[in-house]
Amino acid sequence: MTERRRITPVILSGGSGTRLWPLSRTGRPKQLLSLTHAETMLQMTARRTAGDRFA
Repeated sequence: MTERRRITPVILSGGSGTRLWPLSRTGRPKQLLSLTHAETMLQMTARRTAGDRFA
């Protein structure tokens, strides 16, 4: 039987926030804003790592 290897997700975020609108602010970094959905971009990214494939 073949063993399925699980992926360990690593979510990277940060930077100066100057490339895309809206600009990040010290108190409101872009990854913690809910720009297009009710959830923040960080929450949506973390949700994509749910499931049996991920450790």
